Parts: sequence; C-alpha cells; structure tokens
Amino acid sequence: MRYSKHLAALMLSVSLIGVFTNAQAQLSTRRLVPDQTQPIDAANPDAAPLAQLAAGVSHLTDGSFTGPAVDAYFGLVQVQANIKGGRIVSIDTLQYPDHRRTSRAINDEALPILEQEVVSAQNTRVSAVSGATLTSRAYLRSLGDALRKAGN
Repeated sequence: MRYSKHLAALMLSVSLIGVFTNAQAQLSTRRLVPDQTQPIDAANPDAAPLAQLAAGVSHLTDGSFTGPAVDAYFGLVQVQANIKGGRIVSIDTLQYPDHRRTSRAINDEALPILEQEVVSAQNTRVSAVSGATLTSRAYLRSLGDALRKAGN
C-alpha cells in the first residue's frame, strides 16, 4: 500500500513535468512561427495569414509594385512584383539576409523556388520552402502587400 502511494505520486510528478515541457515547447514554437489558421479579418488585413494574403487577387494593374521590408529574424526581406497583362510575370528580391554564409546558401536556393511557385500560382498560396520557413514567410508577406497595391 505504501509503495502504491509513492508510485502514484511519482507518476503524477512525471505527468506534470511532461505537460509543462509540452506547453513550453508550444509556447516557443508560437513565438517563432505565427499561427496560420486564423481567418482573414477584412477590417485588419495586416493580420491575415501569410498563405492567404493575396489569394484571389484578380485585377492587377500593370507595373512594378514594391512590398515593405519584412523581418525574417536573420534580416529583412523585401520584394517587388512585376505585373504585365494583369499577371505576375516576375518577382525581384530587393533585399534578403545575406550577411552570413548560411543565410546566403539558404536564400540562393529558396528565393528562386518561391518566385517560380508564385508566378505559377499567380498568388501567394504557396508552401514555404523547407529549411527557409522564416524567409518564405517574410517573402510572402512583402509580396502580399505589393500585390495589394497592384490590385488597387
């Protein structure tokens, strides 16, 4: 009987430690990766999930439209959308994190993939490039703002 009380107390302690560890892991993940499941708030478009920022943009004005510089943790990402015939024809990356060798290697691979996917999809409903999640999200946020400008 005495051992079962100690065993029960030990099991409860282990359970609580596991719950605390899981809560801490989720909290730190939330700080680094914004929630992508929130619906778009028409009154506050800046709070829109990144994957939906420019989805459904149907009437784009021809020209070049620059998005804001967005913090990607290791540096800023800023893009310019080039529109011709109402379609996205190319995207110029004006700035991106390149002060570290790792950042240059990641972005040299990820940025062309992002451009290709966006031009193909004609919106920002594209997946983040694996290994370049923060850069991808900053790229899509800057592009979403540029496309909003083109849609007006």
